[in-house]
Amino acid sequence: MELKRTLGLADATSIVAGSMIGSGIFIVTTLMMRDIGSVGWMLVLWLITGLITVFAALSYGELAGMMPNAGGQYVYIQRAYGRLISFLYGWTVFTVIQTGVIAAVAVAFAKYTAVFFPDLNTAFFNIGSSFEITFAQLLAILMIVFLTFINSRGVENGKIIQLIFTTAKVSALFALIVLGFAYAFKTDTLARNFQNIWDASRTMLDENGKFVSAKPLVGFALLGAMGSTIINSLFSSDAWNNVTFIAGEIKEPKKNIPRSLFLGTLIVTMIYILANLAYLAILPTGNPEGSTVLDHGIKFAQNDRVGAAAASVIFGGIGASIMAILIMISTFGCNNGLILAGSRLFYAMSKDGLFFKKAKNINSFNVPGIALWIQCAWASVLCLTGTYKDLIVFSTFASLIFYILTIAGLFVLRKKEPETERPYKAFGYPYIPIVYCVLTAFICIDLLVYDTRNSGISLIIIALGLPIYYFNNKK
Repeated sequence: MELKRTLGLADATSIVAGSMIGSGIFIVTTLMMRDIGSVGWMLVLWLITGLITVFAALSYGELAGMMPNAGGQYVYIQRAYGRLISFLYGWTVFTVIQTGVIAAVAVAFAKYTAVFFPDLNTAFFNIGSSFEITFAQLLAILMIVFLTFINSRGVENGKIIQLIFTTAKVSALFALIVLGFAYAFKTDTLARNFQNIWDASRTMLDENGKFVSAKPLVGFALLGAMGSTIINSLFSSDAWNNVTFIAGEIKEPKKNIPRSLFLGTLIVTMIYILANLAYLAILPTGNPEGSTVLDHGIKFAQNDRVGAAAASVIFGGIGASIMAILIMISTFGCNNGLILAGSRLFYAMSKDGLFFKKAKNINSFNVPGIALWIQCAWASVLCLTGTYKDLIVFSTFASLIFYILTIAGLFVLRKKEPETERPYKAFGYPYIPIVYCVLTAFICIDLLVYDTRNSGISLIIIALGLPIYYFNNKK
């Protein structure tokens, strides 16, 4: 039994945008402002993130047109480099990229649900002071299980959820942006935030979130801080490639996948930049000694919830609740797209003999049900490990490495297969793909220097795939 092509351009674009917009845009601006302390450089990082995401999407369009098959990026890498590298990609997607993002988004969903039910933060199991399980983590797992069940009952279910929730969260973000700019006309907050916008500093907090010190950043120190903190905005813009995983279920994939990649990434990039300008129009950069939401501003927003802080200023006491509901909607819709798409990659790997054998089975609802549940199991385990920030670095750093490899594959395939039909050719080739690879390589090197622990763990996870691949081949 094979997958059926039932998804159109609107569905594919919804999956691109819906998978990108999760929890990050409501949280990471606070982390970035603490890391670099400069409004100007923070906006530059969001702009760079948007540009390289759109550049990558434009480059992927050529590969998607050439190989409109289920598995997407996994298929492109195998065609360019062979089975070993494609297995390492699939292995890393399973162990940390896809499942890590699913876990991080589910944890964010539970974190904001705790706004209404504070007892969710209570631990019910612990081993000393080093490991504990909270009710919030159980809720995160329950969310993953529920969405996996829905998607196991047919692609139409996932498609409907994706359209509804993507529409809802994009509309809500636009409302926040409009209200933010309307608020700007009543105050001088935006003007004050744009004074001395290039003065950079790193803010240090203790383990309880209390202010310790602020260190000025100039020269290479500033460049290093920017290179390491951009991982936050890149995480918020990641997962745009998920639509390539479900190529086997998209109508006219040679046309619709490239179009959806460009449209989805462009829409989200514009929304993210406008949302950050809205935050700056509502909230000051922040004062660690303050006592109100406005005093705390962006840098010191409670629990890093900059979106909730902005909503509190606009709507008063109910603002935090409104934003919590919005983020719950956003993360729910985001994880639906991630769960729907990721299982198709594992299905493609299984057909190649590089994943659990039964993962290639299509159930009575014409979806890879076993692949869905295997993905669900490991993502649930990851919900119990690491922090939200750790999961960001683990998943995004590994993603960046394989994005570079995939886009470099354009050059490999142009040389290996010059006669292959290319319904769409990468815009700006070879310059845009080269710019993407160089910028992203710099970010990876910077992360290895400034966040050696987490990025190093990602490299170890990738390397662990080597003995597994050779063992599997030998077997």
